[in-house]
Amino acid sequence: MHQQTIAEQLIEIEALKINMNEPFTWSSGITSPVYCDNRLTMSYPEVRRQIARKLANQIDRSQVDVIAGCATAGIPHAAFTAELLDLPMIYVRSKPKGHGLENMIEGRVDLGDRVVVIEDLISTGQSATKVVEALREKGCEVLYVLSIFTYGLDVAEEQFNQKGIINTSLVTFDQIANLLVDKGEINQNDYHALLEWRYNLILTSSES
Repeated sequence: MHQQTIAEQLIEIEALKINMNEPFTWSSGITSPVYCDNRLTMSYPEVRRQIARKLANQIDRSQVDVIAGCATAGIPHAAFTAELLDLPMIYVRSKPKGHGLENMIEGRVDLGDRVVVIEDLISTGQSATKVVEALREKGCEVLYVLSIFTYGLDVAEEQFNQKGIINTSLVTFDQIANLLVDKGEINQNDYHALLEWRYNLILTSSES
């Protein structure tokens, strides 16, 4: 029996949405014909298990002290992965909480801890960068960022390079685009339109 890839599973559960006529608007303000909603994977046990296994396989447990999730969509996948590896887990908010202890980092992390950050997807890279910077300010060593999906935008790669952040994603925009064509979900015109959108965004984006 064919073992589905994570890319295939994202398409099957409709976590990957395509709308060429009415683009989606990201939190950064960028409009995109593609939207990847990895939150849906929580509702599919086999999908979330496979994602956790793939993420865990990228991690050398002996070299890591803590798994960190980016709030909010990275939190469940960090938890699933930390459970598989029997490692402590924390999560990091996009900004400090406005009440109580006003924490940005939730959970126990200590000076010098080696941390792997789990993010659900990488678009501009801003949210993952904020998490890494918060952990570094706490005195942690961030080894790398692991994500489920990446749009493959230069703006994210440039930001990571500037901050010395290593990122690996399980699924890429190009893999998804090719798979959609192979499955007949989009035609060749739409395929080229997707690539053109990404190419134009790379050319015109000045967001850092």
